Amino acid sequence: MTQTGNESRRQYSKEFKVDAVELMMRSNKSIIETAASLGIRPDLLRRWKKEYSASKAAPFPGSGHLKDPEEERFRKLEHELRIVTEEREILKKALAVFSKTPF
Repeated sequence: MTQTGNESRRQYSKEFKVDAVELMMRSNKSIIETAASLGIRPDLLRRWKKEYSASKAAPFPGSGHLKDPEEERFRKLEHELRIVTEEREILKKALAVFSKTPF
């Protein structure tokens, strides 16, 4: 079945993927049975298992996320620093404007 322009792909959260793979690994059911019980395709569950096995520390990073948690943390801290620096500059300018004495 092909998708048309008005259909959207289903997206699953990282937690759902991890839970699905762990359920499959814990249960005595096959991949096909587990996928059917979750309402997903077996090939999708196979791919999730492969990704999960490749990186148990940080599986399914998602788009826009770095695979290394430390790099992701560093990127977020840099972003926060930029915001705080901009806010500080704005406050400096506001202080300069309000500290001027009227004529």
